[in-house]
Amino acid sequence: MTDTLRPAETAAAPPDVPAPAAPVESRTLKRSIGVVGGTLLTLSCVTPASTLFVVVPDLFGSLGTATALTIAVGSVLCVAVAFCYSELGTLVPSAGGEYAMVSTMAGRLAGWLVFVLSLLVVMIVPPVIAMGTADYLEPVLHLDPSLAGAGVMLLATLAGLLDLRANAWITGVFLVLEVIAAAVVAVLGFAHAERGPGSLVSMEVGGTGGGADPVTAMPVVSGLAIALFVTQGFSTAVYLSEELENPRRNVARTVLATLAISAVIILVPVVAITFGASDLAELTGGDIGAMVTAWSNSAVGTFVSLCVALAIVNAGIVMVIQNSRVLFASARDKAWPAAVNQLFARLGRFGSPWVATLAVGVPGAALCYVNLDTLYGVTGVSVTAMYLLVAVAALLSRRGAHRHAHAWRMPLWPVVPVLLIAVLAYVLTQQEASHLLLTGSIAAVATLYWALYLRPRRDTRWLVTVPQDVREPAGP
Repeated sequence: MTDTLRPAETAAAPPDVPAPAAPVESRTLKRSIGVVGGTLLTLSCVTPASTLFVVVPDLFGSLGTATALTIAVGSVLCVAVAFCYSELGTLVPSAGGEYAMVSTMAGRLAGWLVFVLSLLVVMIVPPVIAMGTADYLEPVLHLDPSLAGAGVMLLATLAGLLDLRANAWITGVFLVLEVIAAAVVAVLGFAHAERGPGSLVSMEVGGTGGGADPVTAMPVVSGLAIALFVTQGFSTAVYLSEELENPRRNVARTVLATLAISAVIILVPVVAITFGASDLAELTGGDIGAMVTAWSNSAVGTFVSLCVALAIVNAGIVMVIQNSRVLFASARDKAWPAAVNQLFARLGRFGSPWVATLAVGVPGAALCYVNLDTLYGVTGVSVTAMYLLVAVAALLSRRGAHRHAHAWRMPLWPVVPVLLIAVLAYVLTQQEASHLLLTGSIAAVATLYWALYLRPRRDTRWLVTVPQDVREPAGP
């Protein structure tokens, strides 16, 4: 059973542990945003346009006309994942997100492994997106992709030090621009359609010599790991649950609304691109900017490219905000030696965890110089494994005191988490061996840290904090 630390229990700490001047466990983030602000931040973390222009082209390269189908299947799976997040996020509204939920429901070790997987994701995804900046600044400025990505990460880090409410509106403005860019692509693609709806299930990819090669079921299943990543950002609502007003109501609303909106923003342009590409070779090439220019003119192409560049900056800001909250929560929950916990739990003048923000932003800039395929592969494996463990926690979410707790409850429980566990386990087995080995090695090292450091100190380390200021407004 997980030991869950609550602010009222501070005095119960063992006498041999010196109490810091400002107890780490008493620190909670300020509830300052509602559904609108939370949805803006969460949608921005999904980064529909940057995902469409940076991640989806790689799917076109391997899946061709099957890309839209793969993303659609991934979106359906994400509905089940969103159900799990919504229920668990209202039961355990903590900035720790997945690890707090899984620790509470499935035990400390499972929660620790989820934390490590989430840390991999939050450290890798921002630089993966940021490195796409150079491609979309090309019409006005030539930059090295790694250098541009590192610059975006540092800029996002500075913005992440500001007040969360201010960032919600900054990212909201950027979000409007990226939705406009996605809409332009969709309109132009449909207006210049070269093929009909049947192409969505034709399962073809450009082959050598300009021919067409069939796409079998296995590449589609393997591609589901990336497809899950495409709409993965809806989980940000859970990370922000400690700063959302009335989280028992607003977490589920934000998670489900964000998933629905982001799936439409991403999937509709993907279908339009599939229809509008002049031939299979152009579709497989995945150069969306060139397609937009061919469908319109260079001015429109430049406008869309600049909107995408801004969307990537937007993504970086929101991801740094999210990721710093994960590290802040882990320090408050005493995952590290005392001195490190005190550093990561420090709050700045704007109420943001400034040391944790720097700790995720600066290494993110360095990761812009790592091989992109490796980053993609590890991210896909980590997201799939993390979702699997969240589904396990959701399966255990109605035991004991949690059975009668006031929370949003998913429909079709326990069928949804059971099916999700089976599907995600199968998807995981279809990933590349090198990516599985690398991710598994990191998890093994983390397990050793758990066994040698955290477990022997179970009374003073890895104590999951669940804020106790959750209040529902008075009403009938």
